[in-house]
Amino acid sequence: MSPNHNDPRHAWARLTAAARTVRDERDASAPFGFATRVAALAFAQERRVSSLLERFSLRAIGVAALLALCSVALNYQELAGTGTFVQHADDELLHTDDAMTIVLNLSAD
Repeated sequence: MSPNHNDPRHAWARLTAAARTVRDERDASAPFGFATRVAALAFAQERRVSSLLERFSLRAIGVAALLALCSVALNYQELAGTGTFVQHADDELLHTDDAMTIVLNLSAD
C-alpha cells in the first residue's frame, strides 16, 4: 500500500512545511562588473562558420544584376527602336514591341 503524502505526520509533508517557513535573506543583485563581463562574452563569441554559398550569394546577386543592367544598356538602341517584325509560323510578319521577342529574335540571327 502506498503511503499517504497528504498526512501531516508524513516526512515529505513535514519537510515541505519546514522549507516554506525559511526566508531567503541573500542579496539578489548582480555582482560588480557583471554586466561588463556579459557584454564582453557576447562580443567575444566566435562567428558561426557559414558555407561558401552563404558567403557569396549576395555578391553573386549583385554581379548578376550588374551584368543584366550592362546588357540592357549595351542593347538599348535595339530595344528602344520603333519595334521589329517577327516572322510567324505561318510566314507572315508580325510587328512587335515586346522586349523578350526582340532579344530572342536577336539571338536567332
